[in-house]
Amino acid sequence: MRINLASIHVDDQQKALRFYTEVLGFVKKNDVPLGEHSWLTVVAPEDPDGVELVLEPSDHPAVRPYKEALVADGIPFTSFAVTDVHAEFDRLKGLGVTFTQEPASMGPVTTAVLDDTCGNLIQIAAMNEPAA
Repeated sequence: MRINLASIHVDDQQKALRFYTEVLGFVKKNDVPLGEHSWLTVVAPEDPDGVELVLEPSDHPAVRPYKEALVADGIPFTSFAVTDVHAEFDRLKGLGVTFTQEPASMGPVTTAVLDDTCGNLIQIAAMNEPAA
């Protein structure tokens, strides 16, 4: 068994597609029209056959209060691995991305939290080098 898909609820699929591809650097994998929405997925460019992130419409009535509660409490919806949190923070800040948490070392991991412009907080994380 392996993880094939993971979903994130977004307020606007096309805005999310732009953010997740043009800003974060993912690549569109699927865009299948389904009425007013699409089956829209992105993947990491270095793993095009890996886990797909579904940019899921936020239409279900339970989604809005759930997302709002997470954001109000500063809780990221999900986490993406990066090689260097500080470098990615600088790159994304340069592109105008808003962060709710600047890079912080937390023992074995360094994290930062960004606003995806689609109603979610996203954590980026990297493992720290072990102390010598």
